[in-house]
Amino acid sequence: MTQVTVHGGERATILGQEYDSRTIAGACFAALGAGFLTAIMLAAAMVSGYDFGAAAISDLGVFPETALLFNVSVVVAGLLNAAGGYFFYRSHGRRWLLALFALAGLGAVGTGLFPLDSGGLHGLFALVAFLFLNLEALGSAAVVAGVARAASVLAGALGLVFVVLMAIGDGGTAAAFGPIGHGGTERMIVYPVMLWLVAFGGYLLGESDHATVSAR
Repeated sequence: MTQVTVHGGERATILGQEYDSRTIAGACFAALGAGFLTAIMLAAAMVSGYDFGAAAISDLGVFPETALLFNVSVVVAGLLNAAGGYFFYRSHGRRWLLALFALAGLGAVGTGLFPLDSGGLHGLFALVAFLFLNLEALGSAAVVAGVARAASVLAGALGLVFVVLMAIGDGGTAAAFGPIGHGGTERMIVYPVMLWLVAFGGYLLGESDHATVSAR
């Protein structure tokens, strides 16, 4: 059983090894982004004739050959997002930002536990995940600076624009999807924020390494 002990706001001990809270957060975010993108790309390649433009990402959660891979990866992504958000919170102390990460994590976990063919709960959890993953990127701009802040604003704002377009398209105005279709619109909600999580995780890891070297 993994033992985690938090010391104050900046340090935590995992399996006897002490880490900076931002190091743990960065590792969670980088693993989340890279792992989830890899999982959905592999899943799409496993389904013959899968249409990236027309098909929803969550369709991968109902095909027999990809259901387990997709649904487990979404749940794991949600857990990593919540865990990373908590350890990130230990360094910045903004409860409202922690809430954004927690809600995004809850949405992702629910999306995996209630696949597309399980009814309306799936759509509700997916919307929560789409919305709050991009809000957490936008919100993170408040606690970082420079290029990291610009990337956070860009990723979050871009994703939210496509959340709105998807809502309009699903509401009956299919023209809102444009040439990329429903599937492409969903990917423009998910892909930028996943890439942001990889980059942001690397930023937090690099920042922690720099602080460690400076303290020596």
